[in-house]
Amino acid sequence: MSTQSSLKRSSFVSTSAAVVVASATGLRTAGAQEISQVASSNGKPSIVFCHGIWADGSCFSKVIGPLQAAGYECISAQYPLNTTADDIAIIKKTLSRVSSPSILVGHSYGGQTITGAGNDDRVRGLVYICALGPDEGETAQAQLGKFPATPAFKHIEVADGRIWLKSEGIADFCGDLPEAEQKVVWATNYPPAADLFNAPMGTPAWKTKPSWYIVGKNDKAVPPDLERFVSKRMGAHTIELDSSHCPMLSQPHAVVEMIVKAANAVH
Repeated sequence: MSTQSSLKRSSFVSTSAAVVVASATGLRTAGAQEISQVASSNGKPSIVFCHGIWADGSCFSKVIGPLQAAGYECISAQYPLNTTADDIAIIKKTLSRVSSPSILVGHSYGGQTITGAGNDDRVRGLVYICALGPDEGETAQAQLGKFPATPAFKHIEVADGRIWLKSEGIADFCGDLPEAEQKVVWATNYPPAADLFNAPMGTPAWKTKPSWYIVGKNDKAVPPDLERFVSKRMGAHTIELDSSHCPMLSQPHAVVEMIVKAANAVH
């Protein structure tokens, strides 16, 4: 290859690389803002799912599909259950990946995270599923401590700084699912940090944002009476289902219906 050809090739590669870098930089600075600010083309709010302990985003798999089919933009925030502050921060970053406005859907401990993240201006409503719903200065542990320990917490092990759910405890977590599905839920569960439930909350979003709540009447993880107490305290639109702690898996149609009601109310 001639010296002249080599110089042309080098110049071309350098110019191309510069274009790619510039484009990527532009996308990072402008694209993220556009994604978070532009409303959905069909006018429907986006749905952001927030999981609890011993769970991840896959626990919403049965409701995401039908909601997407109905035209809702859906995403699940995947956070590491290290601290509530970090988990809330990830939810806010996830809000930037979908159109606004949004509805937050929190299951179990996810109720704690949406109570904090819901103060974001992009959030229009909150849906709680068998969830915690703390008031200002209240911790998850303080909420749970007001009620008798549930069967699920009798099958835990604290090791390596995490709280692990033993396999024999999965029936108390999602016992109304077929055994094969219960095994999958246990296999995909993620343990929280041992002190996760000891962080107090700031101003709860449910004091200013409309809320909806699903009580699991057969819940053996979060006490149903706790669910009734917090849903009444927040003035949430509430229904009760004959379900375990995971109605989004055992009764997904009822959960989808509740989320759609919330979406229509803030539309």
